[in-house]
Amino acid sequence: MDLILWRHAEAEEHEDDLRRRLTAKGRKQAARAAEWLLQRLPARFALISSPAVRAHQTAQALGTPIKVEQSLAPGASPKAIIAAAGWPDYKGAVLIVGHQPDLGRALAQLVANAPGPWSVKKGAFWWISNRVRDGDAQVVVRAVVSPDLL
Repeated sequence: MDLILWRHAEAEEHEDDLRRRLTAKGRKQAARAAEWLLQRLPARFALISSPAVRAHQTAQALGTPIKVEQSLAPGASPKAIIAAAGWPDYKGAVLIVGHQPDLGRALAQLVANAPGPWSVKKGAFWWISNRVRDGDAQVVVRAVVSPDLL
């Protein structure tokens, strides 16, 4: 399974956290990341977003159908993120758009079996895979990409 955890791009300030929209810079970040991802993702992948507007707008940059998952709202637990992804049993690729520190906590658990949170910059994503070697399950970090590098 391939799992991409993508933090939403830069968003405006707003009293209602779930209604915060991407800034012009955030829209550019999302577009650049989406271009990179679309060149590398398989033709079919699952795209799952937090219900927050900024996460949904980030996901929209990919131009594919989005499943909105309420359990991925800001404050999501690593368990909720991992369950939404179907890790490690999903057959294929899953891309989740969410929030910090939630994604950082999930990454710390998945990659190092450690408490987090690890830092995930706005608009950045981590691409990990799972595999079994000599009977042992392993997590492989395939890419960590920050929007300022695209």
